[in-house]
Amino acid sequence: MTDLPAERDAAVTDRAILSGSAYNTGKDLAARQSLYRWQQPRYDLPRTVVELLRHTHGTVVDVGCGNGKFIARLRQDRPDLRLLGLDVSPGILADVPGAVAVADAVRLPLPSSSVDAALALHMLYHVEDIPAAIGELSRVVKPGGRVIVSTNSERDKSELDRLWERAAGDVLGVEKGPARISLSARFSLEKAVGLLGSCFGSVETITLPGIITVRSPEPVVAHLKSYRAWAKQHAVPFEETVARAREIVTERIEKSGTFEIGCLGGMLVCTGVKRPPEAGTPMDR
Repeated sequence: MTDLPAERDAAVTDRAILSGSAYNTGKDLAARQSLYRWQQPRYDLPRTVVELLRHTHGTVVDVGCGNGKFIARLRQDRPDLRLLGLDVSPGILADVPGAVAVADAVRLPLPSSSVDAALALHMLYHVEDIPAAIGELSRVVKPGGRVIVSTNSERDKSELDRLWERAAGDVLGVEKGPARISLSARFSLEKAVGLLGSCFGSVETITLPGIITVRSPEPVVAHLKSYRAWAKQHAVPFEETVARAREIVTERIEKSGTFEIGCLGGMLVCTGVKRPPEAGTPMDR
């Protein structure tokens, strides 16, 4: 995984793409999430969030809540909490239970020190100004509260990166095609600690390694197709490349019985908010 060229970086943060295509419904997000059904060890990430918030009471805001996977679990296991889901896409909020609002992570519609915990799970790489969004997370959380962030490593799913480059190369008639869009490149696990450390005194990293093993090409194909919102940025015929990738995975499975993908994600638990001298009333919404 490498830093994105400027045009790809812009596409990953483009609000029109995010709200109008990539996350106008939860379909493509669910397709990416579904690949982890075949991962070992299995991680119940909503349960992990519940555990990390076991000493938290009061209000929890999920910034970039997407399809509400984490809110739904918190609502089930922690009915005592007041939950609020925020996202830039109105469409994806339609099926999220409880209180929700359309909001930008760099301008949270919340007073300073107003929530007991904040979640920013696999979403900060979609924010154009990541330091500003981290600053907003630290602003709205109360002293003693915590912020839970998640993202993927630069080494995550490298087999899919190589698969795409080979398939794209075959479609274009070259040895190696252009790389696929990497959503987490802008805010990888390796970069996250430094960025979060500018606003928090303590950043604890929980790494989540695993191996995805599939015996059918369908989960891989569904995952690749879930990037259709960025088809134009791939610089290769998107559907043809996905079709060629299907053939390659099918051949691999017929030969060895499986197709394996190495995963490395992580959660970062942030505490000890560093309050700038000017923070407070002027920033209140």
